[in-house]
Amino acid sequence: MTETAAPLADAPYLDVADPAFSIRSQAVKDARAQSWYARTPYGIAVLRYDEVQKLLRHPKLRQGSHLWPQHNGVTTGKFATWWCNMLLCQEGETHGRLRRMANPAFSPKLIADLQPKFQALANRLIDQFAAKGECDFIADFTEPYATGVICDLLGLPFEKWRELADIAADMGLALGVTFKQDLPKIEAAIARLFAYAEELVADRRAHPSADFVGMLVKANTENKDQLSDQELLDMIVLAIFGGIDTTRNQIGLAMDMFVQNPDQWALLAERPDLAKAAVEEVMRTRPTVTWVTRAATETFTFNGLEIAEGTTLHLYGQTAATDPAVMPDAERFDITAERKPHFGFGGGAHHCLGHFIARGDMTEALKLLASRLKNPRFAAPVEWLPDSGNTGAIRMPLAFDPA
Repeated sequence: MTETAAPLADAPYLDVADPAFSIRSQAVKDARAQSWYARTPYGIAVLRYDEVQKLLRHPKLRQGSHLWPQHNGVTTGKFATWWCNMLLCQEGETHGRLRRMANPAFSPKLIADLQPKFQALANRLIDQFAAKGECDFIADFTEPYATGVICDLLGLPFEKWRELADIAADMGLALGVTFKQDLPKIEAAIARLFAYAEELVADRRAHPSADFVGMLVKANTENKDQLSDQELLDMIVLAIFGGIDTTRNQIGLAMDMFVQNPDQWALLAERPDLAKAAVEEVMRTRPTVTWVTRAATETFTFNGLEIAEGTTLHLYGQTAATDPAVMPDAERFDITAERKPHFGFGGGAHHCLGHFIARGDMTEALKLLASRLKNPRFAAPVEWLPDSGNTGAIRMPLAFDPA
């Protein structure tokens, strides 16, 4: 739906800086019904499907996440430096060059070769709690699973998972609205992660291999003008952090959706072929990345609204993908339904480079979990991160009937 925009001052206001703010709240739904955009402390929030889809690829917008530390009053330090220099925050030729260098390390074949390891890891973790009929789903499954997948990707022993998971959890605080107050933890975590990356690079230089890190090291060795030593380290840190933080959160959010929709869990157990579709439906209705960010490179008018150069736009993927204007039953969770594409992996030039890994490991996890844990329900209240930015569960006490 396209319409003439009201003046910016008349648009609804969403206080997304409040840790109690929820992107799934009635206030956000009311704002979406009133207007395709809203005002926020961080810039403009875009709320509807059609507008989000168009703005993800708009030629006068650049990736806007480079401004996230600045929005939170963080302008110095190792995290802010890494954040602004890494692939995610680059544009144009630099962005294209880095993606070309990274693409072979994220190839579908490499991911297909890892799938048996994903299955074995998931089963091994479920074995440890399946007979008890209860677990903390985050501590006992999603954390070790997401981190174990990264250990497999990097060629690290599984025993390293706990340390890596703790580092990723502390770094993940930078993506929430409490960023500035958590800065000491974040800085300590990224220093440890760079130390890991340096060790991995030194090992692959001494022992070349065809795995993920080995392929990146090979690209760097062959042409440092195309992938510098610092860019190599930045990319490995991004792969570790991004892979752990988002997958851990996303599988926990999947379980939340299935606990609320037990008929869908039972259906998935009967039809494991639906696991791939289940991943997409979870990411449509309950993504861990609730918005992606763009910034205006020049002043332009969109749907009657003048957007000034430098304006930050947050494209609310979760809100857009549940927009009733384009999907009448958009709020319904249904793993058999035909849906429009979601925005859980972003879109346009900055579409998530690791989406093959994420889709592959989550598909295997959901398939095995549904076959082995029957009638999952919460055994105690779930402890959540703020329901905006990058969200997920901190603790998820789960009870179930062993298969």
